[in-house]
Amino acid sequence: MNIIVSGGGTGGHIYPAITIIRTIQQKYPEANFLYVGTTRGLEADIIPKEGIPFATVDIQGFERHLTPANLIRAGKAMAGVAKAAKIVRDFHPDVVVGTGGYVCGPILLAASLMHVPTLIQEQNVVPGITNKILSKFVSKIAAGTEEAMKHFPAAKVLCTGNPIRSEVMTALRDEGAAEFGFDPKRKTVLVSGGSRGARAINRAMIDVLVQAANHPEVQFLHVTGKNEYEDVVQRLAQAGLDLEAVDHIKVRPYLYDMPKAMAMADLAIFRAGATGLAELTARGIPSILVPYPYAAENHQEHNARALEEAGAARMILNSELTSERLSAVLAELLSEEDKLAAMAEASRKMGRPQAAGDIANLVLELANCS
Repeated sequence: MNIIVSGGGTGGHIYPAITIIRTIQQKYPEANFLYVGTTRGLEADIIPKEGIPFATVDIQGFERHLTPANLIRAGKAMAGVAKAAKIVRDFHPDVVVGTGGYVCGPILLAASLMHVPTLIQEQNVVPGITNKILSKFVSKIAAGTEEAMKHFPAAKVLCTGNPIRSEVMTALRDEGAAEFGFDPKRKTVLVSGGSRGARAINRAMIDVLVQAANHPEVQFLHVTGKNEYEDVVQRLAQAGLDLEAVDHIKVRPYLYDMPKAMAMADLAIFRAGATGLAELTARGIPSILVPYPYAAENHQEHNARALEEAGAARMILNSELTSERLSAVLAELLSEEDKLAAMAEASRKMGRPQAAGDIANLVLELANCS
């Protein structure tokens, strides 16, 4: 069985694709994979390191108004479809899967026109423009949330949830505490703005952590992002917080084992990317969400609002984020056990830890190999 998978640009499209591939490999070890991306996206670095065969098409996103650059990109898009069609002809896929990003356009369109079964996996509450267009051509759509289903043809779409790494569910609280030098019996807050960090969250956390230094009953693991780490440490030192003198506050530039961090988290402060939220809800972790304001289609705010309306999270808009506001929400949630427990239960109800398996089964059904 041959399977083409495409998704690119950001980790939010790439890592779900990798999870789907790994899950299919467990179910059907004989499957052959080809990942199609671009040379400019993160996939060009990540996918070869995963040992997955990689091919590229040249395509860029369009601006939202007529410009000379758009005319050039239109020409590249046409060439991209031709290149994608050649890739499909040469690889002879039984099914083609797309997880989002502009690169999905040519490869899934070409496959659909060549009558190859196709599936797109939409992570966000509000779909991106590429998946909206592709939904008219593909065979099936796996929506990450029930809210997203209304944007797609009813006969094609089903809600599977978003795929998450298996390690997210298998990591244990004691393992996480041991990994980071924490007490597993104390409340722990996990703070992360993503792999590159979130300056707004990092700046707001300075005063929060300074105040927390005098309250060892609550532990903080703050992941700043590599580019922000030195600035955060310097600002904390200037504010009088010596990180070496406290054992309940840890600041890290990056985590290679986020599942262990999640395993010990009682509350998270996060951006609102779909993959991170899928992992939080799979474990039933309540959250304070600060959506990235410049995400395409403002999808992070829509993602965060869905969790807030379900009672699983509290949302603070980036423009309204201050240390005072964040401290107040933290103090409220950490001091009211019933409220935090209710949020955790609401988060758990939204979680779909089996999503990767369900999507893999759907792909295999389309390929007639279930």
